[in-house]
Amino acid sequence: MGSLQKYADKYKNWLYVVFRVLVGGVFFIHGAQKVFGWLGGQKVPEMLSLMGAAGLIELLGGLLVVLGLFTRLTALVSAVEMLVALFMFHLPSGWNPLLNKGEAALLFFAAFLVLFVYGNQKWSLEQKLLGKETF
Repeated sequence: MGSLQKYADKYKNWLYVVFRVLVGGVFFIHGAQKVFGWLGGQKVPEMLSLMGAAGLIELLGGLLVVLGLFTRLTALVSAVEMLVALFMFHLPSGWNPLLNKGEAALLFFAAFLVLFVYGNQKWSLEQKLLGKETF
């Protein structure tokens, strides 16, 4: 086994927690921009709109992923939201994510696929409270 593989195996649980927390945290920030207008964002005027729903999914979904609560279900809902964003808002401007400004949605989609497959893993609130992953 190579030395890089040895370190990857040794720290894989910690690295996954870092991945989960960073993805969830950045997703939360996107939602906070839409819902509250925080961090240089512009608050969505109508919370019952498609953008309002996206903001709520991002805000609550990001928080749940950070905490490790219902990660698989949250990742599935969030991945679908990112597909909707890609098809409705980005791809009509072209297929290149750098030009249609869809790179974040594309990367979030990929990250949520990983979170869906691996779930909470260790160091999650769901594991602590329930002793298992429920979804």
